[in-house]
Amino acid sequence: MIQVKKFILPCMLLALSSPSVASTRSVDQEDMQNFINEMTRQHKFEREELEKLLGKAKIHQSILDAISRPAEAKPWYKYKTIFLNPARIKGGVKFWNNNALTLKKASQKFGVPPEIMVAIIGVETRYGRHKGSFPVIDSLATLAFAYPPRSEFFRGELKQFLLMTREEKLDPTKQMGSYAGAMGMPQFISSSFRNYAVDFDDDGFRDLWNNPADAIGSVGNYFKRHGWKKGKPVVAQVKTHGRRFKSLLGRDLKPQHSYKSLKKYGVQFQKAYPSKLQGTLLEFDSGTKQPEYWVGWQNFYVISRYNHSAHYSMAVYQLAQEIRKRR
Repeated sequence: MIQVKKFILPCMLLALSSPSVASTRSVDQEDMQNFINEMTRQHKFEREELEKLLGKAKIHQSILDAISRPAEAKPWYKYKTIFLNPARIKGGVKFWNNNALTLKKASQKFGVPPEIMVAIIGVETRYGRHKGSFPVIDSLATLAFAYPPRSEFFRGELKQFLLMTREEKLDPTKQMGSYAGAMGMPQFISSSFRNYAVDFDDDGFRDLWNNPADAIGSVGNYFKRHGWKKGKPVVAQVKTHGRRFKSLLGRDLKPQHSYKSLKKYGVQFQKAYPSKLQGTLLEFDSGTKQPEYWVGWQNFYVISRYNHSAHYSMAVYQLAQEIRKRR
């Protein structure tokens, strides 16, 4: 059995004195040591290098605050204004025009409409303008070792990040991203980078930070790999009558009710769909007494694999439609 020496990371412990964090919260030293043990034993990392790297990482109070108040928690009528505005739409048209050939190529290869790929990058980083200001190593160390609610997930992403930077020959201390460790123009987390990022212009590098071609191709590949159906509908706005439809409402975005059964429960469509087409009924707060009701199909569910939120998926879809109309 490998013996792990005890070590303290003072710079990581220092930033946890803010009163907005429970006084009992601190870096979990046992988890840290177990993580280093795993990386050295299973993935052949040098122990001293990992101790040095993690010892220099900083815990950011702003990261802990941000993950506790995600934008998706806002009601729909407030959330959508973040993305459905003239600047974001105009920026999408410009991005499309500047990368038209690449978007056409990606759409043909992966079956994803250009406007959807553009909208993802627009929602995530304003078309590459805001790719994140935190060192990824800091973000992932903060959430892996000082945020118990999701520490297991982020320890996994920290592992993926270290493997990714080794494979891609990147300096792990110099990669910048979001408070949650998402990177580049399309904001891929480390596991997504390793599994779905592509070198779309064949220059020998998967550069999601500065290369729009790689960012576009990677988004297209991500959607195809998650089950995007070329030419199939994404979402349909509907009306409802009676009360039976309420039993179909739920948080699961995965399609689970056929078009035929949705109609039987009082969901009214503006046009006909195949009777066996599967969808899920969603309710959105419109800011009035009357909510909006939509049915999300398989492609809507695929968008939600990027961010598991109906608000996010709807913002991407509606921004995509506005960009296509304006172009």
